Amino acid sequence: MADLRTSYLGLDLRTPLVASASPLTGTTDGLRRLEDAGAAAVVLPSLFEEEVGEQGHELEQRPVAYLKLVEQAKAALSVPVIASLNGVSLGGWTRYAALLEQAGADALELNVYYVSSRPGLSGAEVELGYLDLVRSVRRALRIPLAVKVSPYFSSIINLAARLAEVGAGGLVLFNRFYQPDLDVEALEVVPRLELSTSAELRLPLRWIAILHGRVSASLAASTGVHTPEDAVKALLAGADVVMMTSALLRHGPGHVRTVEAGLRAWLERHGHQNVGEVRGRLSQRAVRDPAAYERANYLRMLASHPAPADG
Repeated sequence: MADLRTSYLGLDLRTPLVASASPLTGTTDGLRRLEDAGAAAVVLPSLFEEEVGEQGHELEQRPVAYLKLVEQAKAALSVPVIASLNGVSLGGWTRYAALLEQAGADALELNVYYVSSRPGLSGAEVELGYLDLVRSVRRALRIPLAVKVSPYFSSIINLAARLAEVGAGGLVLFNRFYQPDLDVEALEVVPRLELSTSAELRLPLRWIAILHGRVSASLAASTGVHTPEDAVKALLAGADVVMMTSALLRHGPGHVRTVEAGLRAWLERHGHQNVGEVRGRLSQRAVRDPAAYERANYLRMLASHPAPADG
């Protein structure tokens, strides 16, 4: 039987399949169901900066419920529990990070969800804000730190390397921004939640393939992992783990078991003993045509599309 063991953030995992933040990871019942289905680690829902702001910044007014969830998760599960903070300002994040560590979290995922709408704020300034935040949180922790980033940077590979330098032990690619919609009758901006599809995996695949072997941080594929084939693709690109949210909301916790069985079957069918044998085999540094991950790929795709018929 193929060995699916892997390492993420220095944590030894039974498989590369991680249940990322969702309503399923927000309760001890949901967490137990995910572990029973085979999730090798779980990421708790984020503690949002807006929640902290509403409850005050004083330590005595901290969100006790979230800390209790961390404690309950650690008591109920045998797999690693990764807490999550969602914010962009320094504020009290270093203090909250330390509290999450004290509550028993095995690692922390810093979910930097920021859309800049200030014309006077340059891209370089935005990146410096990310780096300052990660550096500050890293200094407050002894446990591993991952950073979930967006794809909207002019040089992702440069930012990734700098994040690793200031203390990010892992990079989660990518943060899936939920885009607002417009209600044309009520004339209001409204939120619309749409679950991801496998097609959305292509963006993280490209950047994981480019980053593999070039940054010291662990790489996690997030957004678009739904099938065993998706998990295989992420590993071939160079991911250490794959994270699932939409697939589990759509199919339930038991879907982890389906993806694990399919991943193991693919490895055995292709004669591989473990996931380490395939990790990064199709990364940019490993393929015969590295430009396939760059502009040449774009040109070939355009040329390959059939012309529409007249009519």
